[in-house]
Amino acid sequence: MKPSRPTGSRRESLCEKGEGRLSLDHSALARQTSLDLRDGLALDEWQRIGLQIFRISDSSTWWLGDWLDYGSRHYPDRYRRAIEETGLDYQTLRNYAWVARKFPPRRRRAALSFHHHMEVAALPEHEQDAWLREAESRGWSRNQLRQQIRKPSARPAESAVVQVRVGIPPDQLQRWEEAAGRAQRDLLGWILDILNEAARSTVALTEAVQPARPVPLE
Repeated sequence: MKPSRPTGSRRESLCEKGEGRLSLDHSALARQTSLDLRDGLALDEWQRIGLQIFRISDSSTWWLGDWLDYGSRHYPDRYRRAIEETGLDYQTLRNYAWVARKFPPRRRRAALSFHHHMEVAALPEHEQDAWLREAESRGWSRNQLRQQIRKPSARPAESAVVQVRVGIPPDQLQRWEEAAGRAQRDLLGWILDILNEAARSTVALTEAVQPARPVPLE
């Protein structure tokens, strides 16, 4: 039985419609290392299959992120198991989980790719939403979004950008990841929490031991 074709000039765009169902057209047979296409495909059928493949590919990144986030909350050795199962490198897996935690499903925009979300994940939530809304309305690619964010005038004046590079032994990094996961925080957010708490404690301690100022005699 041959698959039905779209009527007229209508095209089924998964990216535009944001459909939840993810599957390939019956004209395509997907295998682990190949894709077999039926002979005689019309242009719109071939194009529709390409959109389906794109959506599945992009969604699989979200799936991995959510899978890793689940593991971070349930299994102590989450990343080691993930690496063994997927063959992906540690940094890639950690990035996927970080972005997934930054964007709960209700805040993810189906019209934008996972990598659009990754570009703004380090920003405050209100800036994330503003940039993604702008990217969707203007049809920006991931690279165009990155270029806009990096413009000097694009960053709020009150925001300070500090880049710190620290060499961390792998076993220590794993302990930090474990602690962040137990606190249900991404690694960067957990580190900032620890630093802010240390700063508050230091200031409070300094103020507590600071000698009282002498009262001038009248």
